[in-house]
Amino acid sequence: MSALRRKFGEDYQVVNTNRDTTFSAPAKRKRQRFVEKNGRCNVQHGNLGGETSRYISDLFTTLVDLKWRWNLLIFILTYTVAWLVMASMWWVIAYIRGDLSHGGHDSSYTPCVANVYNFPSAFLFFIETEATIGYGYRYITEKCPEGIILFLFQSLMGSIVDAFLIGCMFIKMSQPKKRAETLMFSQDAVISQRDGKLCLMFRVGNLRNSHMVSAQIRCKLIKSRQTPEGEFLPLDQCELDVGFGTGADQLFLVSPLTICHEINTKSPFFDLSQRSLMNEQFEIVVILEGIVETTG
Repeated sequence: MSALRRKFGEDYQVVNTNRDTTFSAPAKRKRQRFVEKNGRCNVQHGNLGGETSRYISDLFTTLVDLKWRWNLLIFILTYTVAWLVMASMWWVIAYIRGDLSHGGHDSSYTPCVANVYNFPSAFLFFIETEATIGYGYRYITEKCPEGIILFLFQSLMGSIVDAFLIGCMFIKMSQPKKRAETLMFSQDAVISQRDGKLCLMFRVGNLRNSHMVSAQIRCKLIKSRQTPEGEFLPLDQCELDVGFGTGADQLFLVSPLTICHEINTKSPFFDLSQRSLMNEQFEIVVILEGIVETTG
């Protein structure tokens, strides 16, 4: 039975139907898992061709999947570059129109943007426009059609950049990865009898008072096998029945529940003995799905 418990990542214990006898598994050996305890899959893709372009084509999801340090770096760089570029465009308009040479000393001259004499002042005007702070000392005049066009372009592009980056950050902050930290699985899984039937059992519980809406649990057996035609299937996935037909897989997770897989003729464990289980190479992945009540 050590192979089964080893795949759970903890010491495995098998309870015999005879209450006076308990079989303890030998010391576990460290093996590389297909899915880690934190849910991370140990799968790396290679030799696909055009992988980078595929990630770029789905840029929004790529940004959401990045680590926080890269997200913050992209967030800061995008705004910094956009601010410098737009401020430069306002400075170029002032330079071409000759507003910089007047310097605000000629009261009869109407500049494109009042009181913009150099790049720092053009940058401050852009920030006032982008952040909708309101105009006071610096403001755009009606004598500058190119400035009005740039103002409209800046407003549209600013809205698009804000929606893209802020939406990306909001979705990343609302991801339920940390919520999974308060969903607990039992450290030990057992094979024992329940209601006169041999079952594989483990427990799952929710630590928070907020409920998991429409919670559903599934189990996958991952094991390599060979078909009767001689084809080898690495990491073949097989569904373990944990009450799909009876609705037992639909959980009301207000208290810890025991999940049960009956080892019957349809179970992949039916033909395995204790000794064969110790020599088998497989892994059981438990998938708990649901909607977080507080965030949806």
